[in-house]
Amino acid sequence: MSNPTNLSKEPLPAPDRATPPSTLLRKDLVVGKGAVATASSTVVVRYVGASYSTGKVFDGSTWQSGPATFALANLVPGFAQGVTGMKVGGRREIVIPPALGYGSQGGGPIAPNETLVFVVDLLGVK
Repeated sequence: MSNPTNLSKEPLPAPDRATPPSTLLRKDLVVGKGAVATASSTVVVRYVGASYSTGKVFDGSTWQSGPATFALANLVPGFAQGVTGMKVGGRREIVIPPALGYGSQGGGPIAPNETLVFVVDLLGVK
C-alpha cells in the first residue's frame, strides 16, 4: 500500500495474493486522538475501497468526491464493525470477508464473494 500513514494523501491498496481471510481484519495505520466511533454513531469518513485479490479500486473512493457521512447502522456489517472503535483523526485498514460484505450476490461494481479492503480516515463522529 502506498501512503499508509500520510493522512493528506489517498492511500492506494495493493493486491494481496494470500488466501483471503474468513474473518474481519482491522489494522490501525494511524491512531486518532479524538472521539470514538460506536456502533450507533453517524461518522464522517474519507475512504478508498478495493478488491483484495486485484487491488483494483471500485467505485467507492471519496478522495475525489469529498468526505461521506454515514450512520454505521445502515452499512454492510464489516464496514460498520471495522470503523467501530476508531478515534477521530485515525486511519484504519479494514479487510472484509464476503460474509460481512456483499456476499454471494455482490453489489454494483463488487463481484460476488469478493473480499474487500477499505482504508478509512475517520474525520468526525456525530
